[in-house]
Amino acid sequence: MTSYVIETPTTPTLPVTGTDAVFPIRRVYCIGRNYAAHTIEMGGDPDREPPFFFQKNPDNIDASGEFPYPVKSSDVHHELEMLVALKSGGVNIPIDQALDHVFGYAVCLDMTRRDLQGEAKELRRPWEIGKAFERSAPCGPISPAANIGHPSDGLVELTVNGAAKQTGDLNQMIWKVPEMISYLSDYFELGAGDVIMSGTPSGVAAVEKGDVMEASIAHVGKLRVTVV
Repeated sequence: MTSYVIETPTTPTLPVTGTDAVFPIRRVYCIGRNYAAHTIEMGGDPDREPPFFFQKNPDNIDASGEFPYPVKSSDVHHELEMLVALKSGGVNIPIDQALDHVFGYAVCLDMTRRDLQGEAKELRRPWEIGKAFERSAPCGPISPAANIGHPSDGLVELTVNGAAKQTGDLNQMIWKVPEMISYLSDYFELGAGDVIMSGTPSGVAAVEKGDVMEASIAHVGKLRVTVV
C-alpha cells in the first residue's frame, strides 16, 4: 500500500445521466474562438486558422448549480459550451476514429474573469488567471453517447434571468468535435477522463450576484446556475 505524506486529493467528478456512477475528470482542454460570431465579437478573424487551446484545472469543474462570484474581478462573463468527455485516448488519433473515444456530452459554462484575461492578453501572458479559477466551469450531468449519439447540430442557448443572451447551433463550430480530438492528440497524449470544452457562440456578457443562468443544448441537456 502506498503511503502519502499528505491527505490524498479527491478526484473531481461529474454525474452521469441515468446512473449512480460518476465520471472522473483527468484534464480539461478548452478551445478558443470556435464560433465565427464569437470570434468577431472578441476582435478576431473568423477564417479557419489552426485552433488554439488553453486549460482549466480538473477541480474547476463544478456540478453544484452555484457559481461563487470570484474575488479580484469586477467583470465576469458567461460562455456557454458543450463539454466532450473522453472514455479513452492516445496520440495521433485519426479524425475518422476520434468519436470512438467519446463517452458522452454535457452542458457547461466557461466562466471568465474578462478584466483579468484582458490584462493578460495585453501583456502577452497566459490566460489562467482569467480562466482557471475556483469553480469556473459549472457543468451539468454527462449524457452518454450510447444514449444520445454524437450531436453535430442543434440549438445552443443561454438565458440570464429569463432574457436570451447566447444563441447558436452546434453546426456553427469552426472546428468540429472529431477535429478537436485529433488535433489535440497530435500535441498531447489524451486519456480516459479528459474533457474538452468546445467553444462558445456569440453573446457573452457580464453576470452579477443573484443572476440565474439557464443553459441548454439540444440532444445534450440543460444546466441552471445561480451566481452567489
